Amino acid sequence: MQLNVFRKGFNYSQDGPGHRLVYHLQGCNMACGWCSNPEGLAKGADPDRDPGLFPALAWEVEAMAREARQCLPLFYDGGGVTLTGGEATVQFEAVKMLLRRLKDDGIHTAMETNASHPKLQHLFPLIDYLILDFKHYDDSKHKAATGIGNAGIKENIQKALALHGNLLVRIPLIGGINDSEFDATQFAAWFGRFHTGHAAFEFLPYHEYGRRMWERIGRPYRIENGFVDGQTVAAFAAIFKANGLEVIHT
Repeated sequence: MQLNVFRKGFNYSQDGPGHRLVYHLQGCNMACGWCSNPEGLAKGADPDRDPGLFPALAWEVEAMAREARQCLPLFYDGGGVTLTGGEATVQFEAVKMLLRRLKDDGIHTAMETNASHPKLQHLFPLIDYLILDFKHYDDSKHKAATGIGNAGIKENIQKALALHGNLLVRIPLIGGINDSEFDATQFAAWFGRFHTGHAAFEFLPYHEYGRRMWERIGRPYRIENGFVDGQTVAAFAAIFKANGLEVIHT
């Protein structure tokens, strides 16, 4: 079984704890206008935004597991392997196989996902550190911003809050989309309905790291005036903390 990988490399503590080998897997089922990795969209996945210019490399799962084993001495400070995207769960069965191989080898696993896959819960036992992106609490606004609704995402987040012991929820803050004080209170109120003792929350201010790549792949960059200031981020953090939610910054 193979996985399509469009980028890989090491980083420290940004996609899970410690020094980590990060695989960016190709394909995504969302259409976020602020995407920083548009080259990770699978060719043919969406004819309206198909980049078609950055083919991924097909890696055998066993070869990736072998590479991870060879990197064991580099996984210091609790490091390991992180799967991200694109959207990692687009290649669900191969991802499940790789995670199982890594766990069998005693390698710490992390995965970043948009939490939309209906079988996401099946991966929980194989993921030591689960990173969930949550774009918007409102279904219609979520669909307008990403191309899909959030009902399944909310269900998966609820399951993760209940069942997973080490969870990070990341909320990208995009000007004019989800950055108002009202938005902050609505996000916090929704999470306040559940037990969050095993979860932390992080806010990711909008950036334009992907703008040049959108231009390279010949697609218009659709976000204008998306930046948020430090006061907005601080206000979100204060509101979350006031609701008993742990806020971190990686």
